[in-house]
Amino acid sequence: MGVFVFLPLVLPLTALPVAHLAALHLHPRVATRLLSALAAVLAVCSTLCLGLLVVVGTAQLPGNPLPDAWSDPEVREAVPYDEIAGKAAIVALAAVAVSCACAAWRHRRVRRRAQEALAGLPGGELAVLTDEAPYAYALPGPGPTRTGDGAGDREGTGDGTGAAAGGRGRIVVSTGMLACLDDQERDALIAHERAHLAGRHHRFLLTVRLAARANPLLRPLRTAVAYTSERWADEDAARVTGERTVVARAIGKAALVSRGTPAPTLAGFAAPSPGPVPRRVAALLGPAPTAVHWPSVRSAVGLAVWAAAAGTVGSALSSANAMVTLFLVLQAATPF
Repeated sequence: MGVFVFLPLVLPLTALPVAHLAALHLHPRVATRLLSALAAVLAVCSTLCLGLLVVVGTAQLPGNPLPDAWSDPEVREAVPYDEIAGKAAIVALAAVAVSCACAAWRHRRVRRRAQEALAGLPGGELAVLTDEAPYAYALPGPGPTRTGDGAGDREGTGDGTGAAAGGRGRIVVSTGMLACLDDQERDALIAHERAHLAGRHHRFLLTVRLAARANPLLRPLRTAVAYTSERWADEDAARVTGERTVVARAIGKAALVSRGTPAPTLAGFAAPSPGPVPRRVAALLGPAPTAVHWPSVRSAVGLAVWAAAAGTVGSALSSANAMVTLFLVLQAATPF
């Protein structure tokens, strides 16, 4: 195995350029899916690398988790030994497991509590909570298959997405948020949140959040996907309403007063921080991005995509090589 077992820990660095460039130059839908896939593969390889280091690095330590048959002197001599790396890997792998479990548990708890809070409200895709605090977000999960009366029905697009979104979850909005917007802006808000539900954006957000917990080098991808998923919903809302300026105005207003979502893995209408909001507004005030667009290899974003792809493939191959090598060494030295 040698140094190859350590490569998956640092190869996520190859995805850092594309995390920035993809959000600027690729269609938001393509960027969200690409960055989420890269983060997932790199995180799995990184975690697998830690697991292999735990086995390899602790092979000669007292109380190691290997079977008794693997403690023969021949096996211990055949297995690479690095006590420092093994002990560090134990701590790192335990930290990754605890961190990911906490993030997944919090996501599930917030969704469950939010769904319980909506249990007493009338059925329908749109759930309006009486609350002076302004917020709006998409709550995934089981929901009604048909939209109810009111603002949700006014958002019918004629393309079938309205009824479909109702079965994927509910749109939660406070009276405080609705009071800040006019009728056109409310329609833009509903269309935006409906796009989050239809695109299952919470899955992408949860994926990159868990990936960043598995390897801190993937945090830029988490930030990028949080932005591109909102841009994806922005463009869908602009397409449905036919008013890019109205969507931009609604986002700007909501950003000034919004308090965000109950969990980072739930998609919201506008983040309270000023960071990506001006970029989203500026993008909506410009022309719509090309639906199908893949950058040239000679462009900066094209090179970044290929660099990230090469790093991901290298990480996967390094992990596979380490696993196969470890298995063959132990199989040759141990009577199974």
